[in-house]
Amino acid sequence: MAIPETILRELAQPYELTAEQIRFYDTHRFIKLKQVLSAAAIACFRDVIAAQVAKMNTTKTTLQERDTYGKAFLQLFNLWRENEDVQALVFSKRLGKIAADLMQVEGVRMYHDQALFKEGGGGITPWHADQYYWPLETDKTITAWIPLQETPLEMGPLEFSAGSHQIVEGRELAIGDESETLIQQRLRVTDFHHVIEAFDLGEISFHSGWVFHRAGANTTNDMRRVMTIIYMDRDMRLKAPENKNQQNDWDTWCPGAEIGEIINTPLNPVLYEPA
Repeated sequence: MAIPETILRELAQPYELTAEQIRFYDTHRFIKLKQVLSAAAIACFRDVIAAQVAKMNTTKTTLQERDTYGKAFLQLFNLWRENEDVQALVFSKRLGKIAADLMQVEGVRMYHDQALFKEGGGGITPWHADQYYWPLETDKTITAWIPLQETPLEMGPLEFSAGSHQIVEGRELAIGDESETLIQQRLRVTDFHHVIEAFDLGEISFHSGWVFHRAGANTTNDMRRVMTIIYMDRDMRLKAPENKNQQNDWDTWCPGAEIGEIINTPLNPVLYEPA
């Protein structure tokens, strides 16, 4: 389907952040922003992304047959390369400018996108920090978490430990049962506020690579459909991988990039910079 012109114009319009919102993100390393996308845009991309996920999904096992990570969500990557309509959202100047403004950088480029569809009855997403997986030199990374429907607590919206990017313990853990248990124990003895809130239609969150976050189980019968876009500073450089997951990410999402150099490959286009 072709994206309506009204929605394409919406995606090109800036969403102006306040100085207070930027300060909030800088302090807590996450923020939830209301009315970033209209109901019409959400409905349009829900249909487009759901159809693309159905086309790409190869999962054959039932929920009961999967481990904790597998029960958390169906996970499909780089939909922008497979579908021009999805690319319209992922390459949106509106979202890219928010990412750049929150990180206070001149521009942002693509790391990768991913659809995270938590099935009805799907399990928790364990506590973790995303940047454990990323061979990136600085912490100037941010993920837009875009629910494609209203997301009440029963559906398992994203939860944050506000300000937890300061914690070093747990950064070496892949997402799974161990990260859920150990990070939860660590956070329990800190003053970081655990934020658990529903998402309104059109509300989007942005979180940094080192802030700890999780999601609850989807106790409804409906699919929790979410699209994510991972941005990095336009001038991000590749670092030497510190674990096998970072090596895999280098090979998969930044092929051809060189250690110590700006990650400027065909898979990592600049998505926003001032005109």
